[in-house]
Amino acid sequence: MNKEVTYDDAAEVEVIKGHPHGDVSRVAGEVPDIAQDGMGCHSGGDMAEAARLAGGSDLLDKFKADYPMGPHDKPQSMCPAFGSLRVGLRMKRVATMLSGSACCVYGLTFVSHFYGARRSVGYVPFNSETLVTGKLFEDIRESVHELADPDRYDAIVVTNLCVPTASGVPLRLLPEEINGVRIVGIDVPGFGVPTHAEAKDVLAGAMLEYARKEIEAGPVARPQGGKHDRPTVAMLGEMFPADPMMIGQMLAPMGLAAGPVVPCREWRELYAALDCGVVAAIHPFYTDAVRQFQAAGRTVVGSAPVGHDGTADWLAGIGAAYGVSSEKIAAAQNAVLPAIKGALAGKPIAGTITLSGYEGSELLVARLLIESGATVPYVGTACAKSPWSEADAEWLAAKGTKVQFRASLEDDCAAMEAVQPDLAIGTTPVVQKAKELGIPGLYFTNLISARPLMGVAGAGSLAEVINAAIGNKDRMAHMKAFFEDVGEGDTAGVWEGNPNLRPDFRAQHQKKLEKQARAAKAAQMV
Repeated sequence: MNKEVTYDDAAEVEVIKGHPHGDVSRVAGEVPDIAQDGMGCHSGGDMAEAARLAGGSDLLDKFKADYPMGPHDKPQSMCPAFGSLRVGLRMKRVATMLSGSACCVYGLTFVSHFYGARRSVGYVPFNSETLVTGKLFEDIRESVHELADPDRYDAIVVTNLCVPTASGVPLRLLPEEINGVRIVGIDVPGFGVPTHAEAKDVLAGAMLEYARKEIEAGPVARPQGGKHDRPTVAMLGEMFPADPMMIGQMLAPMGLAAGPVVPCREWRELYAALDCGVVAAIHPFYTDAVRQFQAAGRTVVGSAPVGHDGTADWLAGIGAAYGVSSEKIAAAQNAVLPAIKGALAGKPIAGTITLSGYEGSELLVARLLIESGATVPYVGTACAKSPWSEADAEWLAAKGTKVQFRASLEDDCAAMEAVQPDLAIGTTPVVQKAKELGIPGLYFTNLISARPLMGVAGAGSLAEVINAAIGNKDRMAHMKAFFEDVGEGDTAGVWEGNPNLRPDFRAQHQKKLEKQARAAKAAQMV
């Protein structure tokens, strides 16, 4: 006799057991099972294979050419799509819509609002059936039509995350415009775009291409601020707000002016950026954006006006690209270089520093640190090598700095542990590792890249925070000594006695994992 107490007949209802969330292989046999690793960017090859089978070979080949992978084939920073999401959310009169797994969308919207987004993010949910039958695309198209209000928006950005990209959801089939509102569809899968910095380029390039075609088709609206009376230089890369103003002051003696910053803050600025005769690739990873400027016949100049040497070379490069006379170039250099030299001498930095990050400006910051007096034996950037960072890499190499492109977390930590610097600047895990070793650390994104770097303002901007951090070395040593007995790994935390370790369980579990790996490899060979 069953003695279980029940309050209704819910337990008698037949449960229909469906396939696991995202297991599209049971609906469409030709698509491999991509649900085994959480349906996310870290499923790596399975997702990429599914995307190719779904007709995405051209897209993945383009990503491979524009953003070549490094030693790691999975993102080691935040979800790459955060970069493109951030670009869209910072533009006026632009709506953003995401299509992806609910957990991914939650994480992206959380981070975007953490970084100050003050608008909603649209989301088109899906399940296995709508994903593989094409209903998801119909839902996206319906949502875009509902959202396309020309009184509110200039453009709507629709972004495919990993799963819709792997399943071949064809955003290219969306209308180019609805009621006068531009529709920009992009794919930003973690298995194709290595970093969130390069995801900014995916959206910036797509918008520039759209704007370029609009210009080619006929007259377009003038920018809100009107057209500048001097030839302008567009700037690629998100910068501290004071940097474009400093660049404008440095360009003035050559009869030039600072143009818009790409990624832009409103759609009309794209027209003004394309109207510039020269483009400054301040951040060197904007591969697709550079392609669009070059298609418009614009000249691209790498590096940036950082420090004494960088500023002198950059002004010469911009002047040469615009055909400015050598006298005017010299005048522009003489107007700013003595002040930069004085600012560097007035706020020196003494100490050995390792530097790493994924923002794309790591080489520029390293140049500034070295000219301020610091020793920088290692610079790691998660971005790939680029023609626009070549001059910076050569300058750093001449100063004895090891520059590691597509640096992995392991590269950065190994360099920091080997050098034992006075200060480690890097990503959160690098800084965490440094502090565990008693080495002062600073988070690159929030404490370094969020400061002016260009011209006179940039020359002395880092000294205060850098010297203060280096001065904390004794405090870090004291803290390390204080927590020395807390333990790590299995003994992390405070214990009254030693924890119960079962190495036999670990060995047994390891054997299971190895057996599974051998079976998977054998299945691939069949």
